[in-house]
Amino acid sequence: MFDAVSVIATKRDGGELSDAQIDWVVDAYTRGEVADEQMSALAMAIVLRGMNRREIARWTGAMIATGDRLSFPMTTVDKHSTGGVGDKITLPLAPLVASYGVAVPQLSGRGLGHTGGTLDKLESISGWRADLTVAEMARQLKEVGAVVCAAGPSLVPADRKLYALRDVTGTVESIPLLATSIMSKKLAEGTGALVLDVKTGSGAFLTDRDDATELARTMVELGTDAGVKTVALLTDMSTPLGLTAGNALEVAESLEVLAGGGPADVVELTVALAVEMLALVGSTGVDPTEHLRGGQAMDVWRAMITAQGGDPDASLPVAAHRETITSDRSGIVGSIDALAVGRAAWQLGAGRARQGDPVQAGAGVQLHATVGDSVVVGAPLFTLHTDTPQRLAVARATLAGAAVIGAESATRSLILDRLR
Repeated sequence: MFDAVSVIATKRDGGELSDAQIDWVVDAYTRGEVADEQMSALAMAIVLRGMNRREIARWTGAMIATGDRLSFPMTTVDKHSTGGVGDKITLPLAPLVASYGVAVPQLSGRGLGHTGGTLDKLESISGWRADLTVAEMARQLKEVGAVVCAAGPSLVPADRKLYALRDVTGTVESIPLLATSIMSKKLAEGTGALVLDVKTGSGAFLTDRDDATELARTMVELGTDAGVKTVALLTDMSTPLGLTAGNALEVAESLEVLAGGGPADVVELTVALAVEMLALVGSTGVDPTEHLRGGQAMDVWRAMITAQGGDPDASLPVAAHRETITSDRSGIVGSIDALAVGRAAWQLGAGRARQGDPVQAGAGVQLHATVGDSVVVGAPLFTLHTDTPQRLAVARATLAGAAVIGAESATRSLILDRLR
């Protein structure tokens, strides 16, 4: 029999937690036998002392064991992004991959702070609902091929409780705890293969490239050890993805991609991830741009939205107030600070400060130029969208200096590395 104090002391003193200790403390915390203050002490010890590969794998398994584990009768592949600004990739990606006959079960979340949430974006579509039963998920995967929905309360309840605790105790920035949080949910989802989009740069959760690489490597190891084919792409999030940050704004941009157009970087990352996902399930040599141009991906999108109660033909919400920020000089856009754009979108009402806060469907930031584009004095750089005009001033201040304009051309490498 264990007790919380001895488990905390083991990690505090730099020791390895045994499999039995990990199983006990995760289960006991989920059931309320270990108090929040005790788990927060253990989380801080993990932040300071770390965990090895065996401990991380066991912790992940113990988290999964606190809830249900899904299983689907068909071949499935999923994708997870660590989050960023303008990261609407799931929206075109899921139907694109499904258009090749591969089932894509995508359990997604809502945004917090400057990073947007996939469910918030989709909930800007009239009638669309995020909460599905497992039976509804399975039926939609069989009939449509793709489903994007919320994780039910019975899926990894340990993570839901521990995530909230880490958020208020300064223990979020831990590679082992980040990796186990993400991978416990992905493995419990029952996917057969997984592609990870791990972001780094000013708008990413992990701004340091070495930290992001370590997280990617750790998650690939966790997936591999669990028998799930796993690949990670390390991608740049120093610049916003695409030309929009906000909920309905990003849906509209995703529809452009599904119609065969859209910003080049969104198309590039969508296609790159689709190629990786399809390759993991044996579909090699495929050019996913063909199903974007040919309309097959759009057909799956419409079926996916309809199946979840949404109206794919409904007009998207539009914010009541807009304001455009223009350039004060001529030149070439050398950089755009993703964090500033994300914070401005949040300040305009597109995001939330605390879980459960409401969001504005039409709020956000629209970019009129991106890295490498030429602009002249007076040209529009950003348009701010909000239903509450008193939010405009603070967002305007946040974006002051966000776009750096100079005389030299700039290039951006979107995909930085590939790990498997």
